[in-house]
Order: sequence, then structure tokens, then C-alpha cells
Amino acid sequence: MKFLITALALLGLTTLGGAIGKPSIILIYADDLGYGDLSCYGAKHIKTPHCDRVAKEGMRFTDAHSPSAVCSPSRYATLTGRYAWRTWMRNWVLLEHMPLLVETERLTLPKMLKSQGYLTGCIGKWHLGWGSKINPDFSKEVSPGPLEIGFDHFFGPAFSHNSSLKLQNFVRDRSIVGLRNGEDIENPSVQKRLARKFEDTAIDLSSEAVSFIRKNRDKPFFLYYPTTNIHFPITPNKRFQGKSDAGRYGDFVVEFDWAVGEVLRTLDELDLAKETLLIVTSDNGGRPDPKGMGKKGHNPNAPLRGTKRQIWEGGHRVPMMVRWPGKVKPGSTSAETVCHTDLITSLASYFDYPLPTNAAEDGYDILPVLFGQEQKTPLREATVHHSVNGMFALRKGKWKLIEGDTDGDFRPRNKAWKESAKLPKRNPVTGKFEPFLYDILDFDQENPVFRLYDLEKDPKESTDLAAKFPDKVNELRELLNRYRSSGRSTPLPNYKKPK
Repeated sequence: MKFLITALALLGLTTLGGAIGKPSIILIYADDLGYGDLSCYGAKHIKTPHCDRVAKEGMRFTDAHSPSAVCSPSRYATLTGRYAWRTWMRNWVLLEHMPLLVETERLTLPKMLKSQGYLTGCIGKWHLGWGSKINPDFSKEVSPGPLEIGFDHFFGPAFSHNSSLKLQNFVRDRSIVGLRNGEDIENPSVQKRLARKFEDTAIDLSSEAVSFIRKNRDKPFFLYYPTTNIHFPITPNKRFQGKSDAGRYGDFVVEFDWAVGEVLRTLDELDLAKETLLIVTSDNGGRPDPKGMGKKGHNPNAPLRGTKRQIWEGGHRVPMMVRWPGKVKPGSTSAETVCHTDLITSLASYFDYPLPTNAAEDGYDILPVLFGQEQKTPLREATVHHSVNGMFALRKGKWKLIEGDTDGDFRPRNKAWKESAKLPKRNPVTGKFEPFLYDILDFDQENPVFRLYDLEKDPKESTDLAAKFPDKVNELRELLNRYRSSGRSTPLPNYKKPK
């Protein structure tokens, strides 16, 4: 029996509930960390030894994608396995006054892990909305929020690193930290007293993350750790200033790398490294900071075209490293196309957890890649990309089809934009929010222009091949339309892939 368990473990065929036990799981989700920001991905002016260590001791992906080119949609999709454009939020990101985007009845990654006996925590940037109505009252406990979608504990900024003074504070579970009974968070003097220091935020979050690991060392835990680095404002703590050759931006990346190192150090100290699955990745591509990049020309998304928010590869192809001792081969590299929506499906597969048909509609099982099993064909049929203003692209194999003739970025906020920026409304019958477009679509949706790129030969997306391969354009266009209309892009659960 012992021999059988060992053999199965080597093949990656045991389940988390099996004889080898349940590893703790840590997902470090950087904010705006670009494909070219880490030295293990080619950065020359920034040294990131701790992220490099994760890559050296695990698998580094060269074709991993965030579900969106911006924050909120990627976070929704990562926790649910479902693209966020299927919700009422059809473009842009959530603003401070908007309600919780994740449906409380939906299966999420933390809910699934709780069902397997895990203690779950979210420490870091939330940016998925609070409450069930517009303008939630933060002067008292606010729900639904992180705890209602499966987390046992939450600590972090309610919104983002660039919060207004009203939410430039920390929330623990459902309440603003330090807010006294009877105080009104709308009061400017209260806001100033509770405001966190931007330059100390990463250190404060790291302390909480380390504390969470220490406190729960004797039980399986899931720590979702969405950092505020590298999102603007670029505010590295003094101890990290001047630590890179890429200006304050590079120093902010160094600070993020330090936070990764604190997790690694804690796991080593507690002898938990061998029992922990660690994933380090980013919610979208990098956002160049012209005033803080230094004089040596660091490109956050090198060698890709485009930046955060855009439909180009630089908007959504991101660094991703997975360390899983005994499962993932150290120092390995994968060119498999994967997406963050695959995380929940892969862990469900590892648990042998039966996913319902209304869950993880856009996630694939990537365990075969992680476990080093040879793949003759891509695991994913195709992957949908989405920009800040709602532009779509579809990736299938080496081909990428873009629906529209712009970069998918938002445009200057003129009067027309202000007219379009109305609040989402509830359907009086269903009680759910109606589909909502926050930004102007600056391309023709009725008769869109399609662009086609061969990423194998043209990774910088410089040569449009749509006119040369019209049949391929039609094939990918039909597949994209099917994905959008059918409600899912993956086979139904229990589907057995033909050998």
C-alpha cells in the first residue's frame, strides 16, 4: 500500500484528501506587475531574488494570462473561474461606491477549499465591491463582502492603493479598522485620522500575511494575498528607495519581491515549505510610470506590445510561477497557454471535487502541465482576452484574433463619457443589476474590424494577417461568438477529453 501511494504521488494522481495530506495554498496576486518586471523574466534594471527563487524551485510560465487587462475583472474571474464580462460589469473596473460583484450564491475558490477543511483568508487589496446596494455605508459593518464569498478572515484596503481619503484605510472582516462607535466615515477629520500611510502599506500587509501563516501553521489554510504593489501611486517605503536602477517604479517592484521573500522566509522557518503550494502572479500587465522609471529605459511589459488596460499581449500576459514541492519539477518552464480562471478547476480536479454546471465556466484543468505530463495538444481550446473598454480578443494556439481596430484602452473623459458614466440599475423583476457599460466603446460593434496575429512568428503583434487568412478569421470569430452566447468556454463538468 505504501508503495502504491508513493507511486501515485510521483505521478501526481493522489488527491488532497488522500494519504499524503492537504498542502496549504498561498496565492500572491500582484497588482500591475508586468511581464518584464522580474529578473527571472528578463528585467535588467531590477533584481528580484525572491521571485527568482520561486521560479528556480518551481515552474515558470511564459504564456500565462490574467482574465482581463484590469483589476476588478481579473480578481472576480480568478476567484470564480468565470470571466467577469459575463456579469453586469461589462467593462472598466468597480468604483468605490459600487456593490459586491461576486454573487454570494456562486461557488468560489475559497468556498470550495473551505468544504475540504481549509481555513481561508484574504489579506490585501479587495477591489471587488462591498454591500448589495450603491454607496454602502462604511460607518458600520458592511456586507456582503469577502466573508460572504468564502473567506474566514479579511484584512486590507477596501478598494485599491489609490483610494480616496474616505477609504484610504484598512478594513478587518467587515469594519474599518479604528473606527469608533458613532463615528461617521464621511467626516473628513475621521478620514484623516484613519488614513493608512501609502509608503507603509506593503509592510503592514506583509506583517498580516506572515501572522496569518504563523497562526494557522497547524492546519491546512488558503491565503489569498493580493498586494497593493505595483499599482499607482508609486510609493516605495524608504528602506527600498534606491534599491533598483529603474527609479521609484523599480523600487516598488523590489518592495513587492521583499514581500514574497517574507512569505518564503516564514514557510522555511516554520518548516512548511514542503507542504505548501505557492503561486505568484499578477492581475494584469504593467502600467509604465514616466516620472518614476529611471533613466535606463525599463519596460514593465518587455518584450511584449502594449500595457495594462489594452488588448495587446502586454495588457494581459503576466508572470506566473508555481512552486509545489514533490509535484512541480524545480527549474521547469512551460509555454502552455493558461489563464487564472484555471486555478479553481485545477484544484477541483486535484480534490476530485465535482464542479456544478454553473461554476468555473471558463476554467481548465492544468494539473497535467504542472505535473510535467507531455501534452500533444493544447489543454485549452481557446482563451478570451478583454480590455478596459470592453474590447475582445480570442487566442487559439498560435493565433490571436482582435475584435476592433483600437488598442482597447479608455479614452479622455469628455462630456460624452460623463453622460455614459451612470450608475448600474437593478432589474425590478429579478432584483439583479442590469448589464452596465461604464466606458465608451470606441469601435464599431455592429461591423467590427478584425485583426489577426500569428504570435508564434510575431509575438510583438506587428503584422496583421486578417486579409491573408480570412477563413481563420471566420473560424475564430464564430468560436468567440459561441463562447459569449453559450455562457461558458469550457466543456461541461465530467467531460472526458478523448485520448
